[in-house]
Amino acid sequence: MKLYIANKNYSSWSLRPWVLMRTLGLDFEESLHPFPMGGGPSGFGTFSPSGKVPCLVDGELTVWESLSIAEYLAERHPSVWPQSAAARAWARSAAAEMHAGFSTLRNVCSMSCGVRVRLRPEALASLTADLQRLQSLWREGLQRFGGPYLAGAAFSAVDAFFCPVAFRVQTYSLPLDPLCSAYVQRLLALPAMRQWYDEALAEPWIEPAHDAAVLAFGELVSDDRVPAA
Repeated sequence: MKLYIANKNYSSWSLRPWVLMRTLGLDFEESLHPFPMGGGPSGFGTFSPSGKVPCLVDGELTVWESLSIAEYLAERHPSVWPQSAAARAWARSAAAEMHAGFSTLRNVCSMSCGVRVRLRPEALASLTADLQRLQSLWREGLQRFGGPYLAGAAFSAVDAFFCPVAFRVQTYSLPLDPLCSAYVQRLLALPAMRQWYDEALAEPWIEPAHDAAVLAFGELVSDDRVPAA
């Protein structure tokens, strides 16, 4: 299988299937295509029907959209979703909610692994509803299924769908309760997440439009990425 992704520093959607497959030990080839500098055509349409990433190619089959990729993988690898029917139903619902929702969190907190940003008070206040729902969802999963992951003892696709949120929490110092903060630290400590983070910092592409989005609602505190070439 070949997984097409974009910049690890910015591409939250690419992270989902990548961290899922890495953590579950599924064999695949990574094909990274950076976002064009300064905007313009991405060229993703040469391999992705939607012209977006991620996109998984398995022989003659092409699967796009992170949720569809997870379901495709689950047909071949039972560990993608929890084995319990109750946990599996909850996990699919939570992943679908993340896939379609939390629009304010996405807009205010664009993903950039390598920087730290202090949000302006009004921006942080605008996140109240999304952060409350996020923590309610996480607490439900962790308490109902016993942790340490959202749907039980094993990492599964629902955790992968919230891995980009873990990076956002780190970048923007988002306030969470102790249980949810511990869950974020658990995700950030995963070997696959640490690999993604290290490789994101080492990327040579610092794209102005993405950086502008990251700083649209706050001020830069630090930047640990390699300098732009």
